[in-house]
Amino acid sequence: MARSIIAVIASYVIMFVLNFLGFVTLYSIVGEDQAFKPRMYLASNRWIAMSCAFIFVSAIIAGLICAVIAKGGKANLALAIVIIVLGWLLAIPAVMKAKANSGMIRAGNTAQMEAAQKAYWPMWTPFTFPIISAVGVLVGGKLKKRG
Repeated sequence: MARSIIAVIASYVIMFVLNFLGFVTLYSIVGEDQAFKPRMYLASNRWIAMSCAFIFVSAIIAGLICAVIAKGGKANLALAIVIIVLGWLLAIPAVMKAKANSGMIRAGNTAQMEAAQKAYWPMWTPFTFPIISAVGVLVGGKLKKRG
């Protein structure tokens, strides 16, 4: 039981760090013109697609790590549930941020810190990401069982 709890916590932290580093790197590579819709802080369709792919891959890695640490049991299912619950709770402030920032106009270069503060997603996106991550965790857990 303790091993499963440690696996869930460690995997969630690892996934969080991977996502943070990945989004910082991705923004550095593609830049603001690809990350946002023109003159807005709204995420572009391309950025949303890249984000979905990235969080799916990071969740697969987290699921694999969770399965390795837990050595069986339902730790991956627990991690998937934690991701959905926390993700949907965090979606609420994201929706409020979208409503507050939707009228802002983006002009010139946008630094990463400013982008993080002002960027927002379409309303459906923050509720979809936890589902994508949960599926990725379950896929990652299945990879361990095969190996």
